[in-house]
Amino acid sequence: MRLPALRSDILRYIVENERQPGDKLPTIQQIGQELGTSVAKTRESLEVARALGAVAIKPGRGTEVVEYRFAPAVTLSALYAIGQDFGKFEELHQMRNALEVYFWEDAVRHLDAEALACLRALIDSANDRLSRSPFQVPATEHRRFHLVIFAGLNNSFVSGVLEAYWDVYEAFGLNMYADLDYLRRVWGYHERMVDAIEAGDIEASRRLLVEHMNLLGDRKLTQNPVQPPDTGRFLFE
Repeated sequence: MRLPALRSDILRYIVENERQPGDKLPTIQQIGQELGTSVAKTRESLEVARALGAVAIKPGRGTEVVEYRFAPAVTLSALYAIGQDFGKFEELHQMRNALEVYFWEDAVRHLDAEALACLRALIDSANDRLSRSPFQVPATEHRRFHLVIFAGLNNSFVSGVLEAYWDVYEAFGLNMYADLDYLRRVWGYHERMVDAIEAGDIEASRRLLVEHMNLLGDRKLTQNPVQPPDTGRFLFE
Protein backbone atom coordinates (compact mmCIF):
# COMPACT_ATOMS: atom_id res chain seq x y z
CA MET A 1 0.00 0.00 0.00
CA ARG A 2 1.38 3.40 -0.98
CA LEU A 3 1.04 6.06 1.72
CA PRO A 4 2.78 9.23 0.53
CA ALA A 5 1.01 11.25 3.24
CA LEU A 6 2.67 9.20 6.00
CA ARG A 7 5.53 11.55 6.76
CA SER A 8 7.85 9.08 8.43
CA ASP A 9 10.33 7.06 6.41
CA ILE A 10 10.32 4.10 8.80
CA LEU A 11 6.54 3.97 9.24
CA ARG A 12 6.03 4.26 5.51
CA TYR A 13 8.64 1.53 4.95
CA ILE A 14 6.81 -0.80 7.37
CA VAL A 15 3.41 -0.22 5.74
CA GLU A 16 4.54 -0.37 2.13
CA ASN A 17 6.56 -3.53 2.73
CA GLU A 18 3.70 -5.12 4.69
CA ARG A 19 5.83 -5.81 7.73
CA GLN A 20 3.86 -7.40 10.58
CA PRO A 21 4.33 -7.48 14.38
CA GLY A 22 7.34 -9.65 15.17
CA ASP A 23 9.03 -9.01 11.84
CA LYS A 24 12.64 -7.87 12.05
CA LEU A 25 13.61 -4.74 10.12
CA PRO A 26 16.82 -4.41 8.11
CA THR A 27 19.62 -2.23 9.42
CA ILE A 28 19.34 1.55 9.26
CA GLN A 29 21.90 1.53 6.45
CA GLN A 30 19.88 -0.97 4.42
CA ILE A 31 16.60 0.88 4.93
CA GLY A 32 18.27 4.15 4.03
CA GLN A 33 19.60 2.65 0.80
CA GLU A 34 16.16 1.32 -0.14
CA LEU A 35 14.47 4.64 0.60
CA GLY A 36 17.24 6.82 -0.75
CA THR A 37 17.66 8.66 2.56
CA SER A 38 20.71 9.40 4.65
CA VAL A 39 21.63 7.32 7.70
CA ALA A 40 21.02 10.33 9.95
CA LYS A 41 17.54 10.94 8.53
CA THR A 42 16.67 7.24 8.73
CA ARG A 43 17.88 7.03 12.33
CA GLU A 44 15.80 10.09 13.23
CA SER A 45 12.75 8.48 11.64
CA LEU A 46 13.44 5.29 13.60
CA GLU A 47 13.45 7.21 16.89
CA VAL A 48 10.07 8.73 16.00
CA ALA A 49 8.67 5.28 15.25
CA ARG A 50 10.09 4.03 18.53
CA ALA A 51 8.54 6.92 20.48
CA LEU A 52 5.18 6.12 18.89
CA GLY A 53 5.49 2.49 19.93
CA ALA A 54 5.60 1.14 16.37
CA VAL A 55 8.97 -0.57 16.74
CA ALA A 56 11.14 -1.88 19.53
CA ILE A 57 14.89 -2.36 19.65
CA LYS A 58 15.64 -5.81 21.08
CA PRO A 59 19.19 -6.50 22.33
CA GLY A 60 20.84 -9.05 20.08
CA ARG A 61 17.81 -9.13 17.75
CA GLY A 62 17.77 -5.68 16.21
CA THR A 63 14.67 -3.64 15.46
CA GLU A 64 11.28 -5.36 15.35
CA VAL A 65 7.81 -4.24 14.41
CA VAL A 66 5.49 -4.46 17.43
CA GLU A 67 1.73 -4.77 17.84
CA TYR A 68 -0.01 -1.45 17.22
CA ARG A 69 -0.89 0.58 20.29
CA PHE A 70 -2.43 4.04 20.27
CA ALA A 71 -1.42 4.88 23.85
CA PRO A 72 2.23 5.93 23.27
CA ALA A 73 1.27 8.69 20.80
CA VAL A 74 -1.52 9.99 23.04
CA THR A 75 0.64 9.85 26.15
CA LEU A 76 3.50 11.74 24.51
CA SER A 77 1.20 14.46 23.18
CA ALA A 78 -0.75 14.79 26.44
CA LEU A 79 2.40 15.01 28.60
CA TYR A 80 3.68 17.82 26.39
CA ALA A 81 0.38 19.72 26.49
CA ILE A 82 -0.17 19.33 30.24
CA GLY A 83 3.48 20.10 30.95
CA GLN A 84 2.89 23.49 29.35
CA ASP A 85 -0.54 24.05 30.90
CA PHE A 86 -1.66 21.86 33.78
CA GLY A 87 -5.25 22.91 33.11
CA LYS A 88 -5.13 20.70 30.00
CA PHE A 89 -5.38 17.69 32.31
CA GLU A 90 -9.02 18.54 32.93
CA GLU A 91 -9.67 18.34 29.19
CA LEU A 92 -8.07 14.88 29.05
CA HIS A 93 -10.04 13.90 32.14
CA GLN A 94 -13.31 14.96 30.51
CA MET A 95 -12.55 12.99 27.35
CA ARG A 96 -11.67 9.88 29.31
CA ASN A 97 -14.88 10.17 31.33
CA ALA A 98 -16.98 10.54 28.19
CA LEU A 99 -15.36 7.49 26.59
CA GLU A 100 -15.86 5.29 29.65
CA VAL A 101 -19.51 6.29 30.01
CA TYR A 102 -20.25 5.86 26.30
CA PHE A 103 -18.52 2.46 25.98
CA TRP A 104 -19.51 1.23 29.44
CA GLU A 105 -22.33 -1.10 28.39
CA ASP A 106 -20.29 -2.71 25.62
CA ALA A 107 -17.31 -3.15 27.94
CA VAL A 108 -19.37 -4.63 30.76
CA ARG A 109 -21.08 -7.11 28.44
CA HIS A 110 -17.64 -8.45 27.49
CA LEU A 111 -16.63 -9.15 31.09
CA ASP A 112 -16.30 -12.87 31.80
CA ALA A 113 -16.00 -14.74 35.09
CA GLU A 114 -12.23 -14.41 35.09
CA ALA A 115 -12.39 -10.62 34.64
CA LEU A 116 -15.00 -10.27 37.39
CA ALA A 117 -12.85 -12.36 39.72
CA CYS A 118 -9.91 -10.07 38.90
CA LEU A 119 -12.00 -7.00 39.75
CA ARG A 120 -12.99 -8.56 43.09
CA ALA A 121 -9.35 -9.37 43.84
CA LEU A 122 -8.34 -5.77 43.09
CA ILE A 123 -11.05 -4.48 45.43
CA ASP A 124 -9.87 -6.83 48.19
CA SER A 125 -6.25 -5.76 47.67
CA ALA A 126 -7.18 -2.07 47.75
CA ASN A 127 -9.25 -2.44 50.90
CA ASP A 128 -6.39 -4.32 52.55
CA ARG A 129 -3.99 -1.48 51.75
CA LEU A 130 -6.45 1.10 53.08
CA SER A 131 -6.92 -0.83 56.34
CA ARG A 132 -3.22 -0.76 57.22
CA SER A 133 -1.61 1.70 59.59
CA PRO A 134 -0.30 3.78 58.00
CA PHE A 135 -2.53 3.08 55.02
CA GLN A 136 -1.14 2.58 51.52
CA VAL A 137 -2.52 4.23 48.39
CA PRO A 138 -3.83 1.46 46.08
CA ALA A 139 -2.57 3.21 42.96
CA THR A 140 -1.80 0.11 40.92
CA GLU A 141 -5.17 -1.40 41.81
CA HIS A 142 -7.00 1.74 40.67
CA ARG A 143 -5.40 1.74 37.25
CA ARG A 144 -5.90 -1.99 36.74
CA PHE A 145 -9.52 -1.89 37.90
CA HIS A 146 -10.56 0.52 35.16
CA LEU A 147 -8.41 -1.03 32.44
CA VAL A 148 -9.64 -4.55 33.20
CA ILE A 149 -13.23 -3.40 32.69
CA PHE A 150 -12.44 -2.06 29.22
CA ALA A 151 -9.96 -4.76 28.21
CA GLY A 152 -12.59 -6.66 26.26
CA LEU A 153 -13.36 -3.80 23.88
CA ASN A 154 -12.17 -4.49 20.36
CA ASN A 155 -11.16 -0.87 19.80
CA SER A 156 -7.47 -0.04 19.97
CA PHE A 157 -8.13 3.70 19.86
CA VAL A 158 -10.48 3.76 22.85
CA SER A 159 -8.18 1.44 24.78
CA GLY A 160 -5.21 3.62 23.85
CA VAL A 161 -6.79 6.81 25.18
CA LEU A 162 -7.79 5.12 28.44
CA GLU A 163 -4.32 3.65 28.92
CA ALA A 164 -2.70 7.00 28.13
CA TYR A 165 -4.94 8.72 30.67
CA TRP A 166 -3.52 6.53 33.42
CA ASP A 167 0.04 7.08 32.19
CA VAL A 168 -0.48 10.83 32.50
CA TYR A 169 -2.36 10.45 35.79
CA GLU A 170 0.64 8.63 37.22
CA ALA A 171 3.24 10.93 35.66
CA PHE A 172 1.81 13.91 37.52
CA GLY A 173 1.50 12.02 40.80
CA LEU A 174 -2.30 12.13 40.92
CA ASN A 175 -2.38 8.40 41.65
CA MET A 176 -0.70 9.07 45.00
CA TYR A 177 -3.40 11.39 46.35
CA ALA A 178 -3.39 10.37 50.01
CA ASP A 179 -6.75 11.25 51.53
CA LEU A 180 -8.10 8.18 53.29
CA ASP A 181 -11.74 9.27 53.25
CA TYR A 182 -11.58 10.00 49.51
CA LEU A 183 -9.92 6.66 48.74
CA ARG A 184 -12.45 4.73 50.79
CA ARG A 185 -15.26 6.44 48.90
CA VAL A 186 -13.63 5.59 45.56
CA TRP A 187 -13.29 1.92 46.42
CA GLY A 188 -16.76 1.83 47.90
CA TYR A 189 -18.02 2.91 44.48
CA HIS A 190 -15.87 0.31 42.77
CA GLU A 191 -17.34 -2.45 44.90
CA ARG A 192 -20.90 -1.29 44.30
CA MET A 193 -20.22 -1.07 40.55
CA VAL A 194 -19.12 -4.71 40.49
CA ASP A 195 -22.13 -5.69 42.63
CA ALA A 196 -24.42 -4.07 40.06
CA ILE A 197 -22.60 -5.70 37.14
CA GLU A 198 -22.87 -9.13 38.70
CA ALA A 199 -26.56 -8.49 39.40
CA GLY A 200 -27.05 -7.72 35.71
CA ASP A 201 -28.03 -4.09 36.35
CA ILE A 202 -25.81 -2.35 33.83
CA GLU A 203 -27.59 0.99 34.07
CA ALA A 204 -27.10 1.11 37.85
CA SER A 205 -23.41 0.31 37.39
CA ARG A 206 -23.15 3.14 34.87
CA ARG A 207 -24.78 5.62 37.27
CA LEU A 208 -22.28 4.58 39.94
CA LEU A 209 -19.46 5.08 37.45
CA VAL A 210 -20.57 8.67 36.79
CA GLU A 211 -20.91 9.44 40.51
CA HIS A 212 -17.47 7.95 41.11
CA MET A 213 -15.95 10.08 38.34
CA ASN A 214 -17.31 13.25 39.92
CA LEU A 215 -15.21 12.57 43.02
CA LEU A 216 -12.05 13.62 41.17
CA GLY A 217 -13.55 17.07 40.57
CA ASP A 218 -13.80 17.55 44.32
CA ARG A 219 -10.03 17.30 44.66
CA LYS A 220 -9.46 20.82 43.26
CA LEU A 221 -6.61 19.94 40.92
CA THR A 222 -5.42 23.49 40.42
CA GLN A 223 -1.77 23.36 41.39
CA ASN A 224 0.96 22.64 38.91
CA PRO A 225 3.18 19.71 39.86
CA VAL A 226 6.38 20.68 41.68
CA GLN A 227 8.47 18.68 39.23
CA PRO A 228 7.61 18.00 35.59
CA PRO A 229 7.13 14.31 34.77
CA ASP A 230 9.91 12.21 33.32
CA THR A 231 8.51 12.04 29.80
CA GLY A 232 11.46 10.00 28.63
CA ARG A 233 10.18 7.09 30.69
CA PHE A 234 7.13 6.95 28.47
CA LEU A 235 8.96 7.43 25.21
CA PHE A 236 11.40 4.58 25.38
CA GLU A 237 10.42 2.11 28.09
